Amino acid sequence: MDLLSSLTAMRNYYDTGVTQSAVFRKQQLQKLRSVVMQYENDIYQALHQDLKKNKEECWLTENGILLHEINHALKHIDSWMKPKKVKTNLLNLPSQSYIFKEPLGVVLIISPWNYPLQLLLNPLVGAIAAGNCAVLKSSEYAPATSELMKKMITETFDSRYVLFTEGDGAVIVPEMMNHFVFDHVLFTGSIAVGKAVYQLAAKNLVPVTLELGGKSPCVVEADADIDVAARRIVMTKFSNCGQICIAPDYLLVHESVKEKLVKALISTINKFYNEDPSAVEHYGKIINGKQFDRIIGYLQQGRILHGGIHDKSKLFIAPTLLDNVDVDSAVMQEEIFGPVLPIISFKEKEEALTLIARHKNPLAFYVFTRSKSKENTWLKEVAFGGGCVNNTGMQFMNHDLPFGGRGFSGTGRYHGKYSFDTFSHEKSVLKTPNWFDPSMKYPPMKGKLNLLKKIFG
Repeated sequence: MDLLSSLTAMRNYYDTGVTQSAVFRKQQLQKLRSVVMQYENDIYQALHQDLKKNKEECWLTENGILLHEINHALKHIDSWMKPKKVKTNLLNLPSQSYIFKEPLGVVLIISPWNYPLQLLLNPLVGAIAAGNCAVLKSSEYAPATSELMKKMITETFDSRYVLFTEGDGAVIVPEMMNHFVFDHVLFTGSIAVGKAVYQLAAKNLVPVTLELGGKSPCVVEADADIDVAARRIVMTKFSNCGQICIAPDYLLVHESVKEKLVKALISTINKFYNEDPSAVEHYGKIINGKQFDRIIGYLQQGRILHGGIHDKSKLFIAPTLLDNVDVDSAVMQEEIFGPVLPIISFKEKEEALTLIARHKNPLAFYVFTRSKSKENTWLKEVAFGGGCVNNTGMQFMNHDLPFGGRGFSGTGRYHGKYSFDTFSHEKSVLKTPNWFDPSMKYPPMKGKLNLLKKIFG
Protein backbone atom coordinates (compact mmCIF):
# COMPACT_ATOMS: atom_id res chain seq x y z
CA MET A 1 0.00 0.00 0.00
CA ASP A 2 1.44 3.39 -0.94
CA LEU A 3 1.68 6.23 1.55
CA LEU A 4 -1.38 8.17 0.38
CA SER A 5 -3.49 5.03 0.49
CA SER A 6 -2.26 4.38 4.03
CA LEU A 7 -3.21 7.90 5.10
CA THR A 8 -6.65 7.55 3.53
CA ALA A 9 -7.11 4.26 5.38
CA MET A 10 -6.24 6.07 8.62
CA ARG A 11 -8.87 8.72 7.96
CA ASN A 12 -11.48 6.06 7.30
CA TYR A 13 -10.47 4.20 10.47
CA TYR A 14 -10.72 7.37 12.56
CA ASP A 15 -14.14 8.14 11.09
CA THR A 16 -15.49 4.87 12.49
CA GLY A 17 -15.19 6.42 15.98
CA VAL A 18 -13.36 3.41 17.41
CA THR A 19 -10.52 5.54 18.83
CA GLN A 20 -12.74 7.77 20.95
CA SER A 21 -13.78 5.67 23.94
CA ALA A 22 -11.83 5.90 27.18
CA VAL A 23 -11.47 2.12 27.23
CA PHE A 24 -9.83 2.07 23.80
CA ARG A 25 -7.46 4.93 24.62
CA LYS A 26 -6.32 3.26 27.85
CA GLN A 27 -5.77 -0.05 26.09
CA GLN A 28 -3.52 1.59 23.52
CA LEU A 29 -1.50 3.41 26.17
CA GLN A 30 -1.07 0.15 28.07
CA LYS A 31 0.15 -1.51 24.87
CA LEU A 32 2.64 1.31 24.32
CA ARG A 33 3.91 0.98 27.89
CA SER A 34 4.30 -2.78 27.51
CA VAL A 35 6.33 -2.57 24.31
CA VAL A 36 8.63 0.12 25.76
CA MET A 37 9.29 -2.10 28.77
CA GLN A 38 9.69 -5.21 26.59
CA TYR A 39 12.38 -3.59 24.46
CA GLU A 40 14.17 -1.76 27.27
CA ASN A 41 17.59 -3.29 26.61
CA ASP A 42 17.22 -2.94 22.85
CA ILE A 43 16.46 0.75 23.36
CA TYR A 44 19.65 1.14 25.39
CA GLN A 45 21.67 -0.50 22.64
CA ALA A 46 20.13 1.57 19.85
CA LEU A 47 20.63 4.88 21.65
CA HIS A 48 24.21 3.95 22.47
CA GLN A 49 24.83 3.13 18.82
CA ASP A 50 23.36 6.43 17.61
CA LEU A 51 24.50 8.81 20.34
CA LYS A 52 26.67 6.81 22.78
CA LYS A 53 24.10 7.28 25.53
CA ASN A 54 24.57 5.19 28.66
CA LYS A 55 21.72 3.26 30.28
CA GLU A 56 21.24 5.71 33.12
CA GLU A 57 20.96 8.70 30.81
CA CYS A 58 18.61 6.75 28.53
CA TRP A 59 16.35 5.95 31.44
CA LEU A 60 16.31 9.50 32.78
CA THR A 61 15.78 11.29 29.46
CA GLU A 62 14.23 8.68 27.15
CA ASN A 63 12.59 5.47 28.47
CA GLY A 64 11.86 6.71 31.98
CA ILE A 65 10.34 10.03 31.07
CA LEU A 66 8.20 8.30 28.42
CA LEU A 67 6.90 5.68 30.85
CA HIS A 68 6.22 8.39 33.41
CA GLU A 69 4.19 10.28 30.80
CA ILE A 70 2.18 7.15 29.93
CA ASN A 71 1.43 6.40 33.59
CA HIS A 72 0.39 10.00 34.19
CA ALA A 73 -2.00 9.90 31.22
CA LEU A 74 -3.51 6.58 32.31
CA LYS A 75 -4.13 7.98 35.78
CA HIS A 76 -5.85 11.15 34.59
CA ILE A 77 -7.44 10.34 31.24
CA ASP A 78 -10.96 9.94 32.66
CA SER A 79 -10.90 13.38 34.29
CA TRP A 80 -9.33 14.97 31.20
CA MET A 81 -12.11 13.58 28.99
CA LYS A 82 -14.94 14.64 31.30
CA PRO A 83 -16.96 17.61 30.00
CA LYS A 84 -16.25 20.75 32.01
CA LYS A 85 -19.19 22.78 33.25
CA VAL A 86 -18.60 26.54 33.17
CA LYS A 87 -20.58 29.60 34.18
CA THR A 88 -23.53 30.78 32.12
CA ASN A 89 -24.17 34.47 31.58
CA LEU A 90 -27.41 36.16 32.60
CA LEU A 91 -28.73 36.42 29.04
CA ASN A 92 -28.65 32.64 28.61
CA LEU A 93 -30.11 31.59 31.95
CA PRO A 94 -31.44 29.04 32.79
CA SER A 95 -29.18 27.33 30.24
CA GLN A 96 -26.07 25.38 31.23
CA SER A 97 -22.67 25.74 29.55
CA TYR A 98 -20.11 23.02 28.92
CA ILE A 99 -16.75 22.48 27.25
CA PHE A 100 -16.36 19.09 25.58
CA LYS A 101 -12.95 17.73 24.57
CA GLU A 102 -13.00 15.95 21.25
CA PRO A 103 -10.08 14.45 19.29
CA LEU A 104 -8.75 16.34 16.29
CA GLY A 105 -8.51 13.36 13.92
CA VAL A 106 -5.34 12.22 12.15
CA VAL A 107 -2.23 14.00 13.43
CA LEU A 108 1.40 14.06 12.31
CA ILE A 109 4.31 13.93 14.77
CA ILE A 110 7.81 14.71 13.46
CA SER A 111 10.78 14.14 15.76
CA PRO A 112 14.49 15.09 15.76
CA TRP A 113 17.55 12.90 16.29
CA ASN A 114 18.90 14.14 19.64
CA TYR A 115 16.30 12.37 21.80
CA PRO A 116 14.88 10.15 19.07
CA LEU A 117 12.73 7.86 21.20
CA GLN A 118 11.27 10.27 23.73
CA LEU A 119 10.61 13.18 21.38
CA LEU A 120 8.65 10.93 19.00
CA LEU A 121 6.72 8.78 21.44
CA ASN A 122 6.09 11.31 24.20
CA PRO A 123 3.78 13.39 21.96
CA LEU A 124 2.20 10.13 20.81
CA VAL A 125 1.01 9.58 24.39
CA GLY A 126 -0.96 12.83 24.20
CA ALA A 127 -2.32 12.01 20.75
CA ILE A 128 -3.54 8.59 21.91
CA ALA A 129 -4.95 9.95 25.17
CA ALA A 130 -6.93 12.54 23.20
CA GLY A 131 -8.41 9.88 20.88
CA ASN A 132 -6.54 10.54 17.64
CA CYS A 133 -4.85 8.45 14.96
CA ALA A 134 -1.19 9.38 14.55
CA VAL A 135 1.45 9.31 11.84
CA LEU A 136 4.99 9.16 13.17
CA LYS A 137 8.03 10.47 11.28
CA SER A 138 11.30 9.56 12.97
CA SER A 139 14.66 11.13 12.24
CA GLU A 140 16.79 9.38 9.65
CA TYR A 141 19.90 10.64 11.48
CA ALA A 142 19.36 8.21 14.37
CA PRO A 143 18.99 5.05 12.24
CA ALA A 144 19.39 2.40 14.95
CA THR A 145 16.73 3.94 17.17
CA SER A 146 14.45 4.62 14.21
CA GLU A 147 14.65 1.02 13.06
CA LEU A 148 13.87 -0.25 16.55
CA MET A 149 10.91 2.13 16.96
CA LYS A 150 9.55 0.97 13.62
CA LYS A 151 9.64 -2.60 14.89
CA MET A 152 7.98 -1.63 18.18
CA ILE A 153 5.20 0.39 16.56
CA THR A 154 4.39 -2.04 13.75
CA GLU A 155 4.26 -4.95 16.21
CA THR A 156 1.99 -3.07 18.59
CA PHE A 157 -0.48 -1.01 16.56
CA ASP A 158 -2.69 -1.36 13.52
CA SER A 159 -1.16 0.82 10.79
CA ARG A 160 -4.57 2.42 10.30
CA TYR A 161 -4.23 3.71 13.86
CA VAL A 162 -0.53 4.50 14.31
CA LEU A 163 1.53 4.63 11.11
CA PHE A 164 5.33 4.70 11.30
CA THR A 165 7.05 6.44 8.39
CA GLU A 166 10.76 6.81 7.70
CA GLY A 167 13.15 8.20 5.12
CA ASP A 168 14.42 11.62 4.11
CA GLY A 169 12.28 14.14 5.95
CA ALA A 170 12.81 16.75 3.23
CA VAL A 171 11.06 14.36 0.82
CA ILE A 172 8.51 12.41 2.82
CA VAL A 173 7.06 15.24 4.93
CA PRO A 174 6.16 17.46 1.93
CA GLU A 175 4.88 14.36 0.12
CA MET A 176 2.45 13.69 2.95
CA MET A 177 1.43 17.26 3.70
CA ASN A 178 0.92 18.23 0.05
CA HIS A 179 -1.44 15.32 -0.60
CA PHE A 180 -3.19 14.77 2.71
CA VAL A 181 -4.76 17.25 5.14
CA PHE A 182 -3.73 16.43 8.69
CA ASP A 183 -5.71 17.76 11.63
CA HIS A 184 -2.59 18.83 13.56
CA VAL A 185 1.18 18.70 13.12
CA LEU A 186 3.65 18.61 15.99
CA PHE A 187 7.23 19.21 14.90
CA THR A 188 10.37 19.21 17.04
CA GLY A 189 13.61 20.38 15.44
CA SER A 190 15.46 23.33 13.99
CA ILE A 191 14.00 26.76 13.29
CA ALA A 192 14.75 26.46 9.56
CA VAL A 193 12.90 23.16 9.15
CA GLY A 194 10.16 24.37 11.47
CA LYS A 195 9.48 27.29 9.12
CA ALA A 196 9.20 24.89 6.19
CA VAL A 197 6.73 22.69 8.07
CA TYR A 198 4.74 25.78 9.08
CA GLN A 199 4.50 26.86 5.44
CA LEU A 200 3.32 23.42 4.35
CA ALA A 201 0.66 23.43 7.07
CA ALA A 202 -0.50 26.96 6.28
CA LYS A 203 -1.73 25.98 2.80
CA ASN A 204 -4.54 23.98 4.37
CA LEU A 205 -4.82 25.97 7.60
CA VAL A 206 -3.56 22.97 9.58
CA PRO A 207 -2.78 23.94 13.21
CA VAL A 208 0.78 23.29 14.32
CA THR A 209 2.85 22.90 17.44
CA LEU A 210 6.47 23.83 16.79
CA GLU A 211 9.12 22.93 19.36
CA LEU A 212 12.22 24.66 18.06
CA GLY A 213 15.34 26.02 19.73
CA GLY A 214 17.45 29.12 19.71
CA LYS A 215 20.08 30.64 21.93
CA SER A 216 19.08 30.00 25.52
CA PRO A 217 20.98 32.28 27.94
CA CYS A 218 22.10 31.44 31.46
CA VAL A 219 22.73 34.34 33.83
CA VAL A 220 24.97 33.94 36.88
CA GLU A 221 24.60 36.86 39.26
CA ALA A 222 27.25 38.09 41.67
CA ASP A 223 25.38 36.59 44.64
CA ALA A 224 24.93 33.12 43.10
CA ASP A 225 26.11 29.96 44.81
CA ILE A 226 28.97 29.35 42.38
CA ASP A 227 29.65 25.69 43.17
CA VAL A 228 25.98 24.75 42.84
CA ALA A 229 25.68 26.80 39.65
CA ALA A 230 28.71 25.08 38.12
CA ARG A 231 27.35 21.60 38.81
CA ARG A 232 23.90 22.34 37.46
CA ILE A 233 25.18 24.15 34.36
CA VAL A 234 27.66 21.41 33.47
CA MET A 235 25.07 18.68 34.08
CA THR A 236 22.66 20.03 31.46
CA LYS A 237 25.06 21.71 29.04
CA PHE A 238 27.16 18.60 28.40
CA SER A 239 24.43 15.99 28.71
CA ASN A 240 24.02 14.18 25.37
CA CYS A 241 27.24 15.90 24.32
CA GLY A 242 25.48 19.27 24.34
CA GLN A 243 22.90 18.17 21.77
CA ILE A 244 19.89 19.36 23.71
CA CYS A 245 17.59 22.21 22.75
CA ILE A 246 17.16 23.48 26.31
CA ALA A 247 20.86 23.49 27.21
CA PRO A 248 22.40 26.81 28.24
CA ASP A 249 23.71 28.15 24.94
CA TYR A 250 25.92 30.81 26.52
CA LEU A 251 26.70 32.15 29.98
CA LEU A 252 26.30 35.74 31.11
CA VAL A 253 28.24 35.98 34.37
CA HIS A 254 28.75 39.01 36.58
CA GLU A 255 32.33 40.15 36.18
CA SER A 256 32.97 39.95 39.92
CA VAL A 257 32.51 36.16 39.96
CA LYS A 258 33.62 35.19 36.45
CA GLU A 259 37.03 33.86 37.45
CA LYS A 260 35.57 31.88 40.34
CA LEU A 261 32.85 30.41 38.09
CA VAL A 262 35.32 29.40 35.38
CA LYS A 263 37.45 27.55 37.95
CA ALA A 264 34.36 25.83 39.32
CA LEU A 265 33.17 24.84 35.83
CA ILE A 266 36.55 23.33 34.94
CA SER A 267 36.71 21.47 38.25
CA THR A 268 33.19 20.13 37.73
CA ILE A 269 33.85 19.04 34.14
CA ASN A 270 36.93 17.13 35.28
CA LYS A 271 34.96 15.56 38.12
CA PHE A 272 32.02 14.52 35.91
CA TYR A 273 33.98 13.42 32.84
CA ASN A 274 37.59 13.06 34.01
CA GLU A 275 40.48 14.89 32.39
CA ASP A 276 40.11 12.70 29.29
CA PRO A 277 36.39 12.58 28.45
CA SER A 278 37.08 10.53 25.31
CA ALA A 279 37.68 7.51 27.52
CA VAL A 280 34.54 8.03 29.60
CA GLU A 281 31.67 5.70 28.85
CA HIS A 282 28.99 8.13 30.02
CA TYR A 283 30.08 11.02 27.80
CA GLY A 284 28.28 10.99 24.47
CA LYS A 285 29.30 11.59 20.88
CA ILE A 286 28.29 13.96 18.09
CA ILE A 287 25.55 12.49 15.91
CA ASN A 288 27.41 12.65 12.56
CA GLY A 289 30.29 14.20 10.63
CA LYS A 290 28.28 17.15 9.35
CA GLN A 291 27.37 18.26 12.86
CA PHE A 292 30.94 17.59 14.03
CA ASP A 293 32.39 19.91 11.39
CA ARG A 294 29.87 22.62 12.19
CA ILE A 295 30.66 22.57 15.93
CA ILE A 296 34.43 22.43 15.41
CA GLY A 297 34.17 25.68 13.47
CA TYR A 298 33.12 27.44 16.67
CA LEU A 299 36.37 26.62 18.42
CA GLN A 300 38.25 29.22 16.38
CA GLN A 301 35.86 31.99 17.42
CA GLY A 302 37.13 32.56 20.94
CA ARG A 303 39.87 31.73 23.44
CA ILE A 304 39.62 28.16 24.68
CA LEU A 305 39.63 28.17 28.48
CA HIS A 306 39.14 24.43 28.75
CA GLY A 307 38.65 21.50 26.41
CA GLY A 308 38.81 21.95 22.65
CA ILE A 309 40.19 18.44 22.11
CA HIS A 310 38.42 16.54 19.34
CA ASP A 311 38.62 13.40 17.22
CA LYS A 312 36.44 13.09 14.13
CA SER A 313 37.01 9.33 13.85
CA LYS A 314 35.18 8.98 17.17
CA LEU A 315 32.86 11.95 16.63
CA PHE A 316 34.28 13.23 19.90
CA ILE A 317 34.46 16.83 21.06
CA ALA A 318 35.47 17.49 24.66
CA PRO A 319 33.42 19.79 26.89
CA THR A 320 34.74 23.20 25.91
CA LEU A 321 34.62 26.64 27.53
CA LEU A 322 35.18 29.70 25.34
CA ASP A 323 36.16 33.22 26.34
CA ASN A 324 36.69 36.46 24.38
CA VAL A 325 33.97 35.68 21.86
CA ASP A 326 32.76 38.32 19.42
CA VAL A 327 28.99 38.78 19.79
CA ASP A 328 28.74 39.01 16.01
CA SER A 329 30.54 35.71 15.40
CA ALA A 330 28.71 32.54 14.38
CA VAL A 331 29.07 30.99 17.82
CA MET A 332 26.99 33.84 19.21
CA GLN A 333 24.56 34.03 16.28
CA GLU A 334 23.66 30.36 15.81
CA GLU A 335 22.31 27.74 18.18
CA ILE A 336 25.44 25.79 19.17
CA PHE A 337 23.79 22.42 19.84
CA GLY A 338 27.06 20.90 20.98
CA PRO A 339 29.54 20.82 23.88
CA VAL A 340 30.82 24.38 23.47
CA LEU A 341 29.94 27.03 26.05
CA PRO A 342 30.82 30.72 25.49
CA ILE A 343 31.27 32.76 28.68
CA ILE A 344 30.61 36.50 28.61
CA SER A 345 30.91 38.82 31.58
CA PHE A 346 28.69 41.77 32.39
CA LYS A 347 28.85 44.59 34.91
CA GLU A 348 25.34 46.01 34.75
CA LYS A 349 22.13 44.08 34.13
CA GLU A 350 21.33 46.25 31.11
CA GLU A 351 24.43 44.93 29.30
CA ALA A 352 23.20 41.37 29.67
CA LEU A 353 19.64 42.27 28.68
CA THR A 354 20.92 44.00 25.53
CA LEU A 355 22.78 40.85 24.50
CA ILE A 356 19.79 38.60 25.24
CA ALA A 357 17.59 40.91 23.15
CA ARG A 358 19.69 40.11 20.08
CA HIS A 359 18.04 36.66 20.13
CA LYS A 360 14.76 37.34 21.87
CA ASN A 361 12.20 34.78 23.00
CA PRO A 362 14.66 31.92 23.68
CA LEU A 363 13.26 28.47 24.31
CA ALA A 364 14.81 28.44 27.78
CA PHE A 365 16.22 30.96 30.26
CA TYR A 366 18.17 30.29 33.43
CA VAL A 367 19.26 32.56 36.25
CA PHE A 368 21.35 31.82 39.32
CA THR A 369 20.90 34.20 42.23
CA ARG A 370 20.17 34.20 45.95
CA SER A 371 18.14 37.41 45.63
CA LYS A 372 14.38 37.18 45.31
CA SER A 373 14.21 40.68 43.84
CA LYS A 374 16.86 39.89 41.21
CA GLU A 375 15.08 36.65 40.41
CA ASN A 376 11.79 38.46 39.89
CA THR A 377 13.43 41.16 37.77
CA TRP A 378 15.06 38.67 35.42
CA LEU A 379 11.90 36.60 35.06
CA LYS A 380 9.89 39.73 34.31
CA GLU A 381 12.31 41.36 31.86
CA VAL A 382 13.21 38.31 29.74
CA ALA A 383 10.52 36.71 27.55
CA PHE A 384 11.19 32.98 27.11
CA GLY A 385 9.49 29.62 26.68
CA GLY A 386 10.34 28.07 30.05
CA GLY A 387 13.22 27.97 32.44
CA CYS A 388 14.63 27.66 35.94
CA VAL A 389 15.89 29.67 38.85
CA ASN A 390 19.07 28.14 40.28
CA ASN A 391 18.85 25.17 37.94
CA THR A 392 19.02 24.27 34.25
CA GLY A 393 16.99 21.93 32.06
CA MET A 394 14.92 20.38 34.82
CA GLN A 395 11.72 22.21 33.84
CA PHE A 396 11.41 19.64 31.05
CA MET A 397 11.14 16.80 33.58
CA ASN A 398 7.94 18.10 35.18
CA HIS A 399 4.87 17.11 33.16
CA ASP A 400 2.75 19.53 35.17
CA LEU A 401 4.65 22.38 33.49
CA PRO A 402 3.79 23.15 29.85
CA PHE A 403 6.78 22.77 27.54
CA GLY A 404 7.05 25.04 24.53
CA GLY A 405 8.64 28.15 23.09
CA ARG A 406 7.50 31.50 21.78
CA GLY A 407 8.40 33.46 18.68
CA PHE A 408 11.32 31.84 16.87
CA SER A 409 11.69 29.23 19.61
CA GLY A 410 8.31 27.71 18.82
CA THR A 411 4.57 27.87 19.19
CA GLY A 412 2.21 25.72 21.24
CA ARG A 413 2.94 23.48 24.19
CA TYR A 414 2.75 19.90 25.38
CA HIS A 415 3.60 17.46 28.24
CA GLY A 416 1.06 15.85 30.55
CA LYS A 417 -2.41 17.36 30.29
CA TYR A 418 -1.00 20.00 27.93
CA SER A 419 -0.35 17.22 25.39
CA PHE A 420 -3.94 16.03 25.74
CA ASP A 421 -5.15 19.60 25.23
CA THR A 422 -2.90 20.13 22.21
CA PHE A 423 -4.40 17.15 20.43
CA SER A 424 -7.99 17.98 21.45
CA HIS A 425 -10.57 20.50 20.31
CA GLU A 426 -12.50 22.35 22.99
CA LYS A 427 -16.10 22.23 21.79
CA SER A 428 -18.40 24.78 23.42
CA VAL A 429 -21.97 23.63 24.08
CA LEU A 430 -24.90 25.58 25.53
CA LYS A 431 -27.82 23.43 26.76
CA THR A 432 -31.12 25.33 26.97
CA PRO A 433 -34.34 23.94 28.48
CA ASN A 434 -37.70 24.32 26.77
CA TRP A 435 -39.74 25.25 29.82
CA PHE A 436 -38.54 28.87 29.99
CA ASP A 437 -38.93 30.84 26.76
CA PRO A 438 -39.77 34.52 27.43
CA SER A 439 -41.00 36.57 24.49
CA MET A 440 -38.64 39.43 25.38
CA LYS A 441 -35.82 37.48 23.66
CA TYR A 442 -37.50 37.59 20.30
CA PRO A 443 -38.26 40.31 17.72
CA PRO A 444 -39.48 42.91 17.53
CA MET A 445 -36.66 44.33 19.65
CA LYS A 446 -37.81 47.95 19.49
CA GLY A 447 -38.13 49.49 22.97
CA LYS A 448 -36.02 46.80 24.66
CA LEU A 449 -32.65 48.59 24.53
CA ASN A 450 -32.52 49.58 28.20
CA LEU A 451 -33.50 46.08 29.27
CA LEU A 452 -30.82 44.55 27.06
CA LYS A 453 -28.24 46.92 28.54
CA LYS A 454 -29.18 45.78 32.05
CA ILE A 455 -28.98 42.12 31.11
CA PHE A 456 -25.53 42.50 29.52
CA GLY A 457 -24.31 44.69 32.38
